[in-house]
Amino acid sequence: MKMTIDDLRFFQVVAASETLTAAAHRLGCSLPVISKRLKALEERLDVRLAQRGTRRLVLTSEGALYASRLDSILDQLRELEDLVTDGSRELRGSLVVQATLGLGRAHVAPLLAEFAGAHPEVQVQLNTSALPLRPQQRGFDVAVHVGSPPDSSLRMRRLVENRRVPCAAPSYLDRRGAPARVEDLARHDCIVLRENESDYALWRFGDAGDPCHVRVRGSLSSNDGDVVTNWALEGRGVIMRSEWHVRPHIERGELVRVLPHVPTPAADIYALLEDDGHVPRRVTELIEHLAARLPGRLGRSR
Repeated sequence: MKMTIDDLRFFQVVAASETLTAAAHRLGCSLPVISKRLKALEERLDVRLAQRGTRRLVLTSEGALYASRLDSILDQLRELEDLVTDGSRELRGSLVVQATLGLGRAHVAPLLAEFAGAHPEVQVQLNTSALPLRPQQRGFDVAVHVGSPPDSSLRMRRLVENRRVPCAAPSYLDRRGAPARVEDLARHDCIVLRENESDYALWRFGDAGDPCHVRVRGSLSSNDGDVVTNWALEGRGVIMRSEWHVRPHIERGELVRVLPHVPTPAADIYALLEDDGHVPRRVTELIEHLAARLPGRLGRSR
């Protein structure tokens, strides 16, 4: 069986991942599927590409050589696709988009489906993950990222203004009372979202000129934003979540913003892409589509 472009993109993601589990998250597949596909690729090449460990995936010398050439090969393929596309009226080629799990499922996925429907010659792949974005391990054409981009080498376009806001269910506030100051949160049941590698129990307030923070605690935490929000809706504690996520609940009265007089740091939503000087037309048009449609879905003006 001949090697396909999809095989090359598959191993590019595997080679950039610390474990097969991480690769499975990025590719949106189960671990057994990833293991089986990697084994099939090795059998086709008749060479061992990676040593699988419980803690870390280590490339063999052959795997490292194979991975080192992939970026160049795939870049040349994209450039060739762009030369063909830019000379015609119809967009063609492939797009790999990465997004966080909650935003990806609820809003990015429907917008990508719209884009693919309008451009049938474009193949769109969405990878959603609860893991933090690792810009040094690219493997994407566009990443939709919430919060300040972690890598200044990436080109970015702000799609929507957003902030993280603290809120709780009316039943919780009736039982425990509403905090009057930021410091009061230390005495409340706070449900923390473990969404990145930072100190997730340290909630930040204020702005660049007058920052403040409080260390919160509680009996519940999760890396799943929907789980955290559902616990809050059940009256189990205070959460700090993106405004885009909790706005519908606040508008329906299911959640109440606490400390509304205290500003919170920005967590704007960005489109990120490599700053390599050449951006394919299909990428720029996808970003324009996201910038035009995402604010309306999130209830914000453009």
